[in-house]
Amino acid sequence: MSATVADAPGLPAYAQERRWPRYKIDVPVRAVVHRADKTLIRDGRGTEMSEGGMCLSAGVELGIGDEIEVEFTPPYSGDPIRVRSEVRNRDGYRYGVEFVPDGKEERSDVVRLRQMLKTFAEAKLS
Repeated sequence: MSATVADAPGLPAYAQERRWPRYKIDVPVRAVVHRADKTLIRDGRGTEMSEGGMCLSAGVELGIGDEIEVEFTPPYSGDPIRVRSEVRNRDGYRYGVEFVPDGKEERSDVVRLRQMLKTFAEAKLS
C-alpha cells in the first residue's frame, strides 16, 4: 500500500504517491563516502525516513547513483549502525538515499536502523 504526501498540494495524484510512509525525524548521522583515493566522513542530519531509505543533509558533493554508507550511533549504545545506501535524488546538499543492503547481516542492520529511528520519531510526537 502506498502512502500519500499530504503537504504537496497542486501535484498530480501520481506524483504524490510513495511506496512507504515517511517518518519525520531529526537525528545526527554520518555519511561515509568511499572515493578511489580516500574515504570521506561527513557529519549530517537525517530528516525523514521510510522503509526504503532516508533524506539526509551533509556537506559533501554527491551525484545520483553514488554509493555511500549512512551511519547512526544510538544515544544509549556505543555501537553505530552503518547501512549501505545509494543516492537516488538530490537538492543542493540534501540527498534522498535508498538503503541497498547486501546479505542477511546488512538487511538486519537496516531493520535495526529503521526501528531505532522510528522509535525516535514516535517519541517526539508524544
